[in-house]
Amino acid sequence: MKDQSARKRDRMAWSAMAVAVVFCSAVSFSVPGAWAQDGESETDRYFTLFQNAFNFIMQNYVDVVDPLVLYEGAMQGLFDALGDPYSTFLTEQMMSDLSDTTTGKFGGLGLYISKPLPDPKTPDRRLYVEVVSPIEDTPGWRAGIMPGDQITHIDGEPTEPLVMDDVLKKLRGEPGSQVTITVLRGTGLVFDETITRAMIEVPTVKRAMLPDGVGYLRIIEFTPQTAGRVREALDWFKGQGYKSLVIDLRNNPGGLLQAVVQVADLFLSKGVIVSTKSRNKYENAVYQAKPDLLAPADMPIVILINRGSASASEILAGALKDQKRAYLVGENTYGKGSVQQVLPIGDTGFKLTMSRYYTPSDANIDKIGIAPDLEVKEPELTPEEEASLSDLIERDVFASFAAANPEATAAQVAMFVKGLRSAGSPVSERVLRKLIRNQLERTSIAPPFDLEYDLQLNAALEVLAGGQFATLVAGARSVKDLQAAAAAKP
Repeated sequence: MKDQSARKRDRMAWSAMAVAVVFCSAVSFSVPGAWAQDGESETDRYFTLFQNAFNFIMQNYVDVVDPLVLYEGAMQGLFDALGDPYSTFLTEQMMSDLSDTTTGKFGGLGLYISKPLPDPKTPDRRLYVEVVSPIEDTPGWRAGIMPGDQITHIDGEPTEPLVMDDVLKKLRGEPGSQVTITVLRGTGLVFDETITRAMIEVPTVKRAMLPDGVGYLRIIEFTPQTAGRVREALDWFKGQGYKSLVIDLRNNPGGLLQAVVQVADLFLSKGVIVSTKSRNKYENAVYQAKPDLLAPADMPIVILINRGSASASEILAGALKDQKRAYLVGENTYGKGSVQQVLPIGDTGFKLTMSRYYTPSDANIDKIGIAPDLEVKEPELTPEEEASLSDLIERDVFASFAAANPEATAAQVAMFVKGLRSAGSPVSERVLRKLIRNQLERTSIAPPFDLEYDLQLNAALEVLAGGQFATLVAGARSVKDLQAAAAAKP
């Protein structure tokens, strides 16, 4: 039998448990009664629950809690619950980084990146950092980082458990400092790149003249300055006597909605450019072209697109395609058909998807993208080629050759490539030559175009030179019709 003191301890323990149960019951069930009486909405109900939990933690947690930590954690969970990779809470540091990006200057690599959220449908997917596109003439671009590359480690630390805020902090830094990223390309090509950070100034437009009077307009991103730069380029092309135009939107991650509307307006004299739709009526809008056409109405235009073309660049491609104004060459685009707004809350803020945009044929391309009228893909590496290329990069073969032969002639490059092939590398001569040239030009300003290796640009020139451009454009299906045809396939 238990002695008297033991029985006393038991009674005290049971009394404490009873008090705890009664207290928890009061917390759990007293407020719902008030909801029923007051008739508050479900939104008010959950807000009250959250407020009660927040206050209770602040007052009763065993350790002192920083309210900022609790606030940021709650806000992060709030936006993660949406399951939308483009809607996110922004810490004070992230708001600062966003401001740096908006002004166009920050220390970093020059890579546009994204990070997928966990998806129960694909539990085995590795949540690495994905490169959407590199910014031209930046350290990341010169290092040969490509759209679709996965960054698996930063300075040896795995990226899977990192949130975007942590990723940005690790990639950005003082100009002149170095960071090593581990890159997964395809399914089996893994290599490290040590890159020196630089002051990144986001460019907007590049221009040049191609053979046979073809103007080349590369739009790198849509910023407040882009429409003015495109207007300047079109005036310059006119002075050069251009007869047709290639608009290169490859690896263009997008930008401002108003900027792309202003650019599209330079090529369209009437009709819809894009529309936005939302359950919030104030976000519903139709953007119409104004009669201030700058490019001649009969000017043949080819637009180059690839999987790095996203958001605002897809708006321009979709608008000119649906309006029968341009012919699309390249690969299916990224597929970002939503519009976000950034709103500040004190020193923090958030980015929220407020609407979705639709092309003139009323097609939304979110998670689908826009298919080109003429598909031209870069040849994909076989597993054997990936393994060989991984070994060559791991052994610094290309970098060593470039370091030893900084002024290498075409004949020297050809002989080196022949040696690699003779040694058993299955990688094509074209790919090997391009990789060597990339190493030789890593510290130089990139030329505006590359007719030697650019298959898609050469295909665009063939379309323009074929004499059937008007027929091709007239017969091209709209974005919505192409989506319907794709959906109908078994």
